[in-house]
Amino acid sequence: MFLIKIKDIRALSEDSLKTTRGNLELELNIEKRKIASTGVSSKVVKTKEIRRTIARINTILKERGAKV
Repeated sequence: MFLIKIKDIRALSEDSLKTTRGNLELELNIEKRKIASTGVSSKVVKTKEIRRTIARINTILKERGAKV
């Protein structure tokens, strides 16, 4: 779920993009808390992919003229 291809993102509606972005931001916060509490980052790639996917969704929303 963390890595969504740009083709799949473009196929989604604005409402589902915003919902997906919200879910990804929540997951990112959970991962950051896990890293902060343990001090060990075993999922660095996971957080990186989540951030990139959120950025992709924001880009598509801006292209469509939606408020981000």
